[in-house]
Amino acid sequence: MHPPSHHNPLRQRARSATPQELVAIPWMTVLTPAQRESVVAQLQVADAEVGERICRIGRPANFWFGVIDGLLKMSNDESSGQAVTFTGVPPGGWFGEGTLLKRESYRYNIQALRRSVVAGLPIEVFHDLLGNSIAFNRFMLNQLNERLGQFIAAREIDRISDPELRVARNLAALFHPQLYPGVGNLLRITQQELGYLVGLSRQRVNQALNELATRKLISIEYGGLRVLKLQGLRCFPHPPLN
Repeated sequence: MHPPSHHNPLRQRARSATPQELVAIPWMTVLTPAQRESVVAQLQVADAEVGERICRIGRPANFWFGVIDGLLKMSNDESSGQAVTFTGVPPGGWFGEGTLLKRESYRYNIQALRRSVVAGLPIEVFHDLLGNSIAFNRFMLNQLNERLGQFIAAREIDRISDPELRVARNLAALFHPQLYPGVGNLLRITQQELGYLVGLSRQRVNQALNELATRKLISIEYGGLRVLKLQGLRCFPHPPLN
């Protein structure tokens, strides 16, 4: 996957969000009308090409980013240590709030795995919402709590060598209803893209997906995967207790 070389920087291609794109932003519903009006005026949206970087290690964090459509990956593939993919970010996911809270530089790269629509909220607007909206603070607290649980689970997944188990747990994370509400039951992802996220070849991912489909945990559909039993993915290979 090679970064595109023909486009202007993402920020130079930014535009205002359409009404349909605003509907896809989960935290917008907790704002007052006045707060929403202020946010809409300053929110920026841009179309990211395959391989394009949204965030880069060492760059100052100036925006809180979210995925309207598409799929991103969070990794440290330019750091001095071993390359690690931390997570994928599907539709409805917003990320980087911890870095913005501390006003730090990014410690990870965010890159588009497929053509994606990305939204950015300027850091000062983000901090203004934190300072003036109890509802937004509650949303953010829940977001941080859910992400903490996700990253603890990700550390456990890193130690798993069984491909079916790795794919099942990673899929369960991508279908997280609180962190990624835009996904619903159908995730638009190819087997090659999933391979990038879980660290397996496309062929091995294909075998694992077929096993999960045989167990009726997912169905493999054109252009994506549909989850049939989310709790079953989380508990794989053991059936969930009812």
